[in-house]
Amino acid sequence: MTRFAAFLLYLLAALVARLPWRWLAGLSRRLADLAIGRASRESRIALRNLELVQPDAPAVQHGLLRREVMHSTVLQVFETLRLWTRPHADNLALIREAHGVEHLDAALAAGRGVIVAAPHFGNWELLNQWLASRTPLAILYAPPESAVGEAFLNRVRADDDAGRITQVRADGAGVRQLFKRLAAGGVVGILPDQQPKRGDGEFAPFFGIEALTMTLLGRLAARSGATVLMAWCERIDGDGDRPAFALHVEPAPAAVSDPDPKASATALNAAVERIARRDPAQYQWTYKRFSLRPPDSGEQNPYWPDCY
Repeated sequence: MTRFAAFLLYLLAALVARLPWRWLAGLSRRLADLAIGRASRESRIALRNLELVQPDAPAVQHGLLRREVMHSTVLQVFETLRLWTRPHADNLALIREAHGVEHLDAALAAGRGVIVAAPHFGNWELLNQWLASRTPLAILYAPPESAVGEAFLNRVRADDDAGRITQVRADGAGVRQLFKRLAAGGVVGILPDQQPKRGDGEFAPFFGIEALTMTLLGRLAARSGATVLMAWCERIDGDGDRPAFALHVEPAPAAVSDPDPKASATALNAAVERIARRDPAQYQWTYKRFSLRPPDSGEQNPYWPDCY
């Protein structure tokens, strides 16, 4: 039953993805305006995040950027439905520019293992498919609460070439699997800007705000000696006959591999922030990134109660 329900979800996704891209691009703006007009939870979270990270900006600027964030968010959903339900070779043709590919090639040739840190910027699903076209990789993920949702993800993230993408659960067994893969010279992909559980991370500045930050990436890098790269697929055209992207790969700051978790988390956040500042509308501001506050700080959850 679970697999059948996931199959039905896949069919629905495929039907939506078959609509002309110009229709979907236009619909994304209407849905973004509707979300703002109805004060959806995602819209409220986006506005609160923008107020937090741009405290000196006027309210009108927050409002304008929130509209672009919501438009980008809906656009990313439609893009991803297409990426999940179309041949990967067709999807890779959406990448019009590629910058820094030589860094990945050099890291693979070195054979020490590679950690790809991919922030929630642009479209990270397209980045996964591009990486899989060049090397087998394992991607760390937090499974959905729904068994149907997980079955759906397993289906849509399957690579055209069987076994090129391995999804690894974010738990103890999964972490051990990542260490083994890196020790064998393999490639691991991690979304580095998700808030971990309290006790599983380190507070470090992000847009001037202390944010609980994962320390797993730094531990993997420090213990394995793997090369750490930052990578992202940035949208450069969302309104044409089909979306278009620029791929970027660059070395992560050396301090990301520092054995000191505070130093590593600080460097990681700085790298993610620099990417997000390229085009703030393409960053995932609909996520409650700052809900956990440093112990003894006296700070309250900035999203409570308005964003729940």
